[in-house]
Amino acid sequence: MKKQTHQITGILAAGIVLSFLGSCNSQQKETSGPDPVLPNIVIINMDDLGYGDLGAYGAEGIPTPNMDYLVENGIRFTDGYAASSTCTPSRYALLTGVYPWRNSDAKILPGTAPLIIDTAQQTLPKMLKKAGYYTGIVGKWHLGLGTGQVDWNEHISPGPNEVGFDEAFILAATQDRVPTVYIENGNVAGLETDDPIRVSYEHNFEGEPTGLDNPELLKMKWHHGHNQSIVNGIPRIGYMKGGENAKWVDEDMADTFLARAQSFVREERSSPFFLYYAMQQPHVPRTPHPRFVGKTDMGPRGDVIVEADACIGAFVKTLEEEGLLESTLIIFTSDNGPVLNDGYYDNAVEKVGDHRPGGPLRGGKYSIYEAGFRVPFAVFWKGKIKPQVSDAIVCQVDLLASLAQFTGQQVTGTDSEDYLDAFLGKSNKGRETLILEGTSRTILRDGDWVMIPPYPGAVVQKQVNIEMGAAKTYQLYNLAEDPGEQHNLAEKQPDKLEDMKKKYRELRGKAGSEIQELELH
Repeated sequence: MKKQTHQITGILAAGIVLSFLGSCNSQQKETSGPDPVLPNIVIINMDDLGYGDLGAYGAEGIPTPNMDYLVENGIRFTDGYAASSTCTPSRYALLTGVYPWRNSDAKILPGTAPLIIDTAQQTLPKMLKKAGYYTGIVGKWHLGLGTGQVDWNEHISPGPNEVGFDEAFILAATQDRVPTVYIENGNVAGLETDDPIRVSYEHNFEGEPTGLDNPELLKMKWHHGHNQSIVNGIPRIGYMKGGENAKWVDEDMADTFLARAQSFVREERSSPFFLYYAMQQPHVPRTPHPRFVGKTDMGPRGDVIVEADACIGAFVKTLEEEGLLESTLIIFTSDNGPVLNDGYYDNAVEKVGDHRPGGPLRGGKYSIYEAGFRVPFAVFWKGKIKPQVSDAIVCQVDLLASLAQFTGQQVTGTDSEDYLDAFLGKSNKGRETLILEGTSRTILRDGDWVMIPPYPGAVVQKQVNIEMGAAKTYQLYNLAEDPGEQHNLAEKQPDKLEDMKKKYRELRGKAGSEIQELELH
């Protein structure tokens, strides 16, 4: 239960909002201000869900009625972006409003990485706390924990609680990385003192089996990288010993996170709350609960998307049962684009058929082509937002400034910009320019155009079979006419290319310009 101080803060914030509205002439106001009654805010962030993976964006082989309900009854953005084509950088931008390429540590992290968000830094949950919100995260974190020398058997700090979340129930990194335990408000859930946890990403612990040496113990075969400690018959990245009672059951993870999200809503319904519901699907290992196995013809990847859809439906039903659906703003999106084979043999490639996870877009996760970071993106608010389709360019990095405007606050010192009217469907004006990042490489989106500088590296990452976007010369595409980026206009449009290069240099500067090779563990 929330302390009385939180309730008082919420009342004061609502009063400030009412006062703010009373002092404004709504007919003269160019942008939306805060709502007179603060709504709850929920961000549902999927993990590796592609632009073409749900019905509302054109998928036919995977039934997603609950995701479609949010998208089709809210604003479906056709040009909605994650700031990066990989998970840690994308999540960093969403929570801080800062481009990930400004932070050299914002790259795919091991489970033992230190927290990469400075505890003094502005964050989305901190900002909303100031507006009177009670804040929580349920699901995937993957932004580091502690200061680099974590003792998993003691209280782990700093983490989500130190950057603005009142409540946190998370997995430290990803489902395929150790430690394979849930962490609740800085403590490993279910840990027994006589079975301490030890974790290493450098060496195995004596006597512990691995996927590489003990294939007979596996129920899921590894394809690349995932051949170290075995948990629940699944080989992982990294080594772990102990904590047997605390280890999660992979097939129960979706239900576990759903129950926590529902509990948060039920307990915090008396005053405004912010919930960051960071789902783990369809990231590997794909482990649908038995009741979802076989729900599609696409194997585990299709099945876990159906499972996630059912969880979203159950969560929305909980909001409705609690009388909160009409007072809750829901933002639905994904952390980056899709990938089929991402380290395990699970028939994702063999059974994909005619389904195109990236829709009409080129590339995928890890890539600097559009499918890497153009993702499903929708805003739903029953009774307040009319169903519509928007081609405004919006990005998760702008949620901080836009929600600050929404709640009567200001943020400074970030890359986040206020596009509240676009997010509420009151305007079709979004970003003009946007710097997007993929595996330390950056590109410029400017209006209908995208410019990709020349980069070294493989044209196709063979292990995941994704076009990376690397080329020896500049690439220039008109996305309005060529969303699949098939026609490079760099030579035919030299003036446009020079204009784009100039804008890119002005915006990008030299910060974080060192290129790093992608390493798939």
